[in-house]
Amino acid sequence: MPHDLRFGWLSPAVGNRHSDHQPIAQFQDRHILPTALPHFDSLWLADHFYGFDEKTDPFLEAWTTLTWLAARHENVLLCHHVLGHGYRPPALTAKMAATLQVLSGGRFVLGIGAGWREAEYAAYGYDFPKPSVRFAQLEEVVRICRLMWTEPDPSFEGRYYRIDGAAAPPLPDTVPPVCIGAAGEKVGLPLVGRLADMWNAPARGTDEDWRRRMDIVHRSAEQAGRDPASIEVSVTLERALPGSDEDSEKLVDELAGQAARGVRHVVMDFGHPTSTEPVLRFAEQVIAPLRS
Repeated sequence: MPHDLRFGWLSPAVGNRHSDHQPIAQFQDRHILPTALPHFDSLWLADHFYGFDEKTDPFLEAWTTLTWLAARHENVLLCHHVLGHGYRPPALTAKMAATLQVLSGGRFVLGIGAGWREAEYAAYGYDFPKPSVRFAQLEEVVRICRLMWTEPDPSFEGRYYRIDGAAAPPLPDTVPPVCIGAAGEKVGLPLVGRLADMWNAPARGTDEDWRRRMDIVHRSAEQAGRDPASIEVSVTLERALPGSDEDSEKLVDELAGQAARGVRHVVMDFGHPTSTEPVLRFAEQVIAPLRS
């Protein structure tokens, strides 16, 4: 078992019938995260504008909320799960990321993807082109971000986006890692191999499916002159917190299986726990043995 297995906590930005329509992240900030986060390496937040059960369900805006959480919870990495790049212009994304990286003391990871919720894009008047175009745009977004994080007077001329001297001072001392969420084997995974520092991968499918996807990422990295081992692999799992020793043992087995596949960062979505007791059980009976 790898000693460097990392654990992420996904805090739901939505409020629904299960939380009396209060955004769960607000509840967790007060009642759960102070206990949970000392045991976790990272805090993740999804990027949407309204809920899924009912359109009237509140959904906190991702950048504002993650910045708020960053100020309230120290010593934990911060990542969106994941930003839809089409929701914000590339240069604005780069500037916001540089600012949060500076203010958080270097704890920000740019989690970003090509977007998928077409109805949401349409509702807000954003273009939603076909997947191949969205991923080509995403590649330009990442390149623009890295230029703006490292150069005092960056310019870029792409097929979809351009900047001309788009400075983003103060430049962060530590360039934010880029986590790309992708699953498509023709376009998305090759992009991960070329550009990503971290891949947020789908946990679904057989072992054969997993090996095929990993091979695509690794071959793309090698073709780009990169070390495939430099790409940190993460998966997101929706699970209930353990209520018993048996539940904990099952989670240990499952997460050990993910680690054996090459996963190094497991992001846990526990929904809406209202007690810290199962959180501490997870920390003591799942995280601790997997790290020992």
